Amino acid sequence: MNSRWEIRKLSQSQQALIKSLAQELHISEISAGMLVRRGLTTAAAASSFVHPDLKQLHDPFLMKDMNEAVFRLQAAIQSNERILIYGDYDVDGTTAVALTYTFLCSVTDQSHIDYYIPDRYTEGYGVSFKGIDYAVQTGCTLIVALDCGIRSTQEVEYAKQQGVDFIICDHHLPGTKIPDAVAVLDAKREDCNYPFKELCGCGVGFKLAQAYCLKNNISFDNLHPLLPLVAMAIASDIVPVVGENRILVYYGIRGLNNNPSIGIQKLLGVASVEEGKLTVNDLVYKIGPRINACGRIRSGRDAVRLLITDNEDEALEMSEEINHQNEIRKGLDQQITNEALQLLEADPENLQKATTVVCGENWHKGVVGIVASRLIDSYYRPTIVLTLTDGMISGSARSVGGFDIYSAIDSCSDLLTNFGGHIFAAGLSMKPENLPEFKQRFENYVSQHILSEQRQPVIQVEAEINFSDITNQFFNILRHLEPFGPGNPRPIFVTRNVCNYRYTRRVGKQGEHLRLDVTDQTGVMQGIAFGKGEYANHLMNGENLDICYELQQNTFNGQTTLQMLVQDLRLIHKT
Repeated sequence: MNSRWEIRKLSQSQQALIKSLAQELHISEISAGMLVRRGLTTAAAASSFVHPDLKQLHDPFLMKDMNEAVFRLQAAIQSNERILIYGDYDVDGTTAVALTYTFLCSVTDQSHIDYYIPDRYTEGYGVSFKGIDYAVQTGCTLIVALDCGIRSTQEVEYAKQQGVDFIICDHHLPGTKIPDAVAVLDAKREDCNYPFKELCGCGVGFKLAQAYCLKNNISFDNLHPLLPLVAMAIASDIVPVVGENRILVYYGIRGLNNNPSIGIQKLLGVASVEEGKLTVNDLVYKIGPRINACGRIRSGRDAVRLLITDNEDEALEMSEEINHQNEIRKGLDQQITNEALQLLEADPENLQKATTVVCGENWHKGVVGIVASRLIDSYYRPTIVLTLTDGMISGSARSVGGFDIYSAIDSCSDLLTNFGGHIFAAGLSMKPENLPEFKQRFENYVSQHILSEQRQPVIQVEAEINFSDITNQFFNILRHLEPFGPGNPRPIFVTRNVCNYRYTRRVGKQGEHLRLDVTDQTGVMQGIAFGKGEYANHLMNGENLDICYELQQNTFNGQTTLQMLVQDLRLIHKT
């Protein structure tokens, strides 16, 4: 599918700032432009950004209810109460549970701490009555809920009736009523003045641990081993990698590379992450999916067990089991994606629709969200993948181009038994007899509200550059902008009018990929374009291309060079 290349525009004032910053730092204007586009308009701001400091973290007591949370936690520890750490089954939830469990075991007797991950299929997302019953049955009088709970008003009330208190550590948007818990830590509360609003659930758990340390004169050094868990959560939960998140990811990745826990070390091994060279991309594409596979296939408790163990044999066994669960997940993902594509291809009206809604019988609930994302690669439009299981239909929705899919689903809420989510993703369930009307009304809403520019994938381009601009200094500045993520995207560049230099060729088992060796007459660059093998013939026949790419280091036979990771190509048609 053709993507629209959207090159970031610069105002006159930004262009002036680039010139002055380039002179002040003795760098090229291309390099200075990358800084200015990120709001780094002075040498001091640039230095602070590229050299994050843990001292820049905000005072945790600026978060509403933090005093109450720490006071209740202290009281529970001093009275030897049993504490249940409760978290969601995804990466953010399981790392948050592992972090809080590890921290509390360092300040009190381990026998007083327990943890609970709800079952994705029998309990669903968030705080469950079954989880509260487990707390009561095991003698827990305090539950610390992580990455969930902000809308659990009925569940918190039920717990109070059973003599169980709640501390909620969440980052999702609150509803109209805040649960009546001892403390509700969520920077997105309207009455919370905490300066940074984009912490993930694990990040809120870290702030609670930080506050406890401050209150009890415990050195911040004791929190360093927890930073890798926060980095894993931030990268996998797709929260903005700016502000506090940037600092936490920066130091978390340093910890993952220099001194990972035994469980994480074994997980990195089965994920084939090179020792000491882990990146944010590795967390997103190799580590996160394996941890998520636990909650999708069997139980998120498996992930927590791995993350908290200090036993090498258990760590190896659990990492291999988690890797196996991920292989099962990948198989289901591929199978259901293929079945869904076949259903869509068999629908004669499919190509005229503004939406994709597809339902299969007994498709695995744990992977339908992933399948929805896969289908967007083929049909770029708001997508819902549903499964008919045990007489009910349920599934996941994924959006495109900033379109608010939550509002589209909400417009059909009278047909649903349950739904929830946000602008980009949602979950929903309904009775089978409501599916035909839901499909039609969802289609009507989207076709009437989606903008033309939301119907086409967009590649956000940092700048147009020549190959001669790609110097060692340029790449050094690029490298110091890491870690990349939402809010600080990996720069994508465009170079115009490139042609074959020498060794362009097709690679891969079926020649499906393109190995580039091209020039724009100012320099020569090598690169790889996955799935673009057909362009080799055009280049070999003397045709020119515009090329859209990221820059990355490539190590081969002990030598490291810069190469392009191509995102898109366009033939230049001569008139």
